[in-house]
Amino acid sequence: MRTDRMQGLLAVCGAFVLSACGAHYAQVPARLQLEPYGRIALVTFSTDRSADSLEALATRHFAEALLASQSNVELLELSAADSTVRRLAAGGDPAALAQALGKDRDVAAVFLGRLTMSTVKPRGVVASVRNLQVGAEVSGQLTVSLVSARTGGTVWRSSAAASQNVGHVSLSDAHPSVSVRDPGEASREVVRELVTGVTRDLRPTWIKQ
Repeated sequence: MRTDRMQGLLAVCGAFVLSACGAHYAQVPARLQLEPYGRIALVTFSTDRSADSLEALATRHFAEALLASQSNVELLELSAADSTVRRLAAGGDPAALAQALGKDRDVAAVFLGRLTMSTVKPRGVVASVRNLQVGAEVSGQLTVSLVSARTGGTVWRSSAAASQNVGHVSLSDAHPSVSVRDPGEASREVVRELVTGVTRDLRPTWIKQ
């Protein structure tokens, strides 16, 4: 009986393997296709405070993800020092900025984004002096829009949020456990997660048929 059961189990496993081998996958194009635009500008993401150049890091990661997943598109990367950006960005009007860049830089659309990063925030639960769970984390949000340089209208928008632990202290029955992480590295990891989240529409996906 034991041998019969083993043979039956092997037969089922074999059926699953054959089914997996026979499965076909089809690629689904990215929801946002940039090829029709041809030439697009990317303005360094803005931030609400000095974020240790994390906005520049986020912009660079975004550009790399875009160029890796899209083809036949030219990306013009512009910093806050660009004359048109410096003149219009402070006004907070994305439509006016995109239209001005369309005329001055000959682009069809403009990517604009805003990065918000938190300071290190404590969190945790203290049940008693012998049992506690406390820690700290950094978090961030990133919102990116694609604005038409012809009309000034928003044709696409994506946002993401992420967080990372930077420290943790636990005490259970008077037995302590401590872990510490560099806040700068945690913030950079948050940025990487944010960019992965907002660029999901730029990447093709696969479905099983």
